[in-house]
Amino acid sequence: MTERPSAFRGIRHVAFRVTNLEECEEFYKDVMGMELLYRANENLVYLTCGNDNLSLARVDDASARGSTFDHYGFIVEDKASLDAWHAYFSSRGDVPIMDKPHDHADGARSFHIKDPAGNVIQPIYHPAISAQQFS
Repeated sequence: MTERPSAFRGIRHVAFRVTNLEECEEFYKDVMGMELLYRANENLVYLTCGNDNLSLARVDDASARGSTFDHYGFIVEDKASLDAWHAYFSSRGDVPIMDKPHDHADGARSFHIKDPAGNVIQPIYHPAISAQQFS
């Protein structure tokens, strides 16, 4: 089995599915003090409060999967670390891997796995914060 890579650097973000994207975006900006980090398209926004980000994705029925929670992301230091984690999970054989590492329009790179309870985890490299030191 491949050796486990160095530890994750932290949880990068939490992602929610919402039916009222604009209302939720305004709530997190106006009430919670978050800032718009990136608008991927008319159905997906990323908000930030510094080191931590919130992803809001518009859906027709947020309760269709029984929860509005979508996934959480663990940050890695660089793309090589991300690929090492994918190789590690692949070699274990007991971690459900949902997709291969892929690049995002904002320079990030990620893939998705599932934990034993079925929760989706996104190991992710993001150039804007991956090199930051968290305390």
